Amino acid sequence: MLNLILFGPPGAGKGTQSEKIIAKYNLIHLSTGDLLRSEIQSGTELGLKAKTLMDQGILVPDEVVIGMIDNKLKEHRSAAGFIFDGFPRTVKQAEALDNLLTSYNEGISVMVALSVDDDELLARLLNRGKTSGRPDDQNEELIAKRIQEYNSKTKPVADYYQGQGKFVAINGIGEIDFIFGEISKAIEAA
Repeated sequence: MLNLILFGPPGAGKGTQSEKIIAKYNLIHLSTGDLLRSEIQSGTELGLKAKTLMDQGILVPDEVVIGMIDNKLKEHRSAAGFIFDGFPRTVKQAEALDNLLTSYNEGISVMVALSVDDDELLARLLNRGKTSGRPDDQNEELIAKRIQEYNSKTKPVADYYQGQGKFVAINGIGEIDFIFGEISKAIEAA
């Protein structure tokens, strides 16, 4: 089973590349944002718990998110693998994910990180804001804060998987197909 973490700051191209990865490798896409919305919409116990917390402005605890991921793993036992998007964001979450996968006799195959410099990220997000209408992609100050948050809080996750020999950095600037080719090489080497 191929279990991939696609990693990178906002605007690095994860959405674009994840679509190509899913199509080529037939992976199940696990986006924590999508999972939360799906569980809430389905009215599951975890979804109701998450909604209550979110309505109070409280972050959903790791154990609730891990529970939702566990539900997806159970639902797709015969899958070719999974692509994790937006999770893990902390070392604690990475350890919880590793423990969960171990309970299925699985593990993370590779973490592919798209590297893009901050100036390019800012330009991409401002451009995306013009076309998507997303307010969080139209404010330079908010974008800079999101990039800073990523750099300070999620970099230790890359270090964690690098320590396991599972981290591969890919230059996220260039032609989409060329970048996808580099990602494919990293996946196939894993």
